[in-house]
Amino acid sequence: MEIYLDNSATTKPYDEVTQILVSTMKEVYGNPSSSHKLGVMAEKKLNEARDTISHTINCSKEEIIFTSGGSESNNLAIKGFVKPGNHIITCATEHSSVSNTIKEMERQGVKVTYLSLDTEGKIDLEELKNSINKDTVLVSLMHVNNETGIIQDLKSIGNIIKEKSHRAKFHVDSVQGFGKLKINVKECNIDLLSASGHKIHAPRGVGFLYIKNQLRPKPLIEGGGQEKGFRAGTENVASIVALALASKMMNDNIKENYIKVNSVKAYFIEKLKEFEGVRINSPLKDEFSPYILNVSFKDIKGEVLLHALEDDDIYVSTGSACSSKNSRESRILKALLVPNDYLEGAIRFSFSEFTTKDEIDYTLQVLKKSLGFLRRVKI
Repeated sequence: MEIYLDNSATTKPYDEVTQILVSTMKEVYGNPSSSHKLGVMAEKKLNEARDTISHTINCSKEEIIFTSGGSESNNLAIKGFVKPGNHIITCATEHSSVSNTIKEMERQGVKVTYLSLDTEGKIDLEELKNSINKDTVLVSLMHVNNETGIIQDLKSIGNIIKEKSHRAKFHVDSVQGFGKLKINVKECNIDLLSASGHKIHAPRGVGFLYIKNQLRPKPLIEGGGQEKGFRAGTENVASIVALALASKMMNDNIKENYIKVNSVKAYFIEKLKEFEGVRINSPLKDEFSPYILNVSFKDIKGEVLLHALEDDDIYVSTGSACSSKNSRESRILKALLVPNDYLEGAIRFSFSEFTTKDEIDYTLQVLKKSLGFLRRVKI
């Protein structure tokens, strides 16, 4: 039995998504920029996809710009609006595509404020309010943390930014939130929002950036003027159509999926209470996504435990897939002051609406066996 509990890294595409991907590649192969019938057909599919996605976050279709995924969207949102001398506000637990981009901007002369976090990973709203100044052009914060699942209060953050500044733009990295939690960009005063297809059962290599009307980022890629001139290059029509379908399927079932996944997470946490030397880094609270459960095992190396589980066809992660191979200790868990004897033993179990309690039972059985062995031999 194969058990996939690494859905925050990537998801298995829906059958309907792979079907529409293939059929669109075969039937809608014209270039959307071409003026003949095949090009017009491709452009129509693009516009339909844009419209479908716009309804999931309450924006107009003209505000959706297609990209290759979350990392590109984050880079465009930051580099497109920030220049030396400007001020950015962020926090230390952002995804590497945000944190590394901001570090690079910092080296170029951009001023950066890193907000404090409480022990669960929520930002200090009062500190945010006091940090916004006349030079602040961007506040870039994650919707749902990719390692712990903490959910930031977007509405409160957006209100504070707009009360304090007419200049500062609010960028939300919603790669782990889009399709799983309701998002209303107007209610939350969001100016820029990043999303990725492969986190919601769509193909890899496709995503979007919501850019509020009237905002004009400096493009990362110059060329033929596609995507309103913000993202040059012939659009990946088939993947975009597949992304739109997955977005609609996730959004249509968002409440049902949430309840289902929350039940699985609650069951897992309850059973883990029977284990010794366990620290739950993403508890069962409304402030945490039900899709992510980060657990630390005392005096265990997470990477070794990962491979022990893999031997029994259980697939998990030690943290962000984009950086887990580069570090044994999570900078995010470090920032949240997780004790040293638990730091290296962190495992992220991330669920989908297809995860079952039977799969969790089997995982717990293998986990108990693996932990016993690893603690005996002290690997």
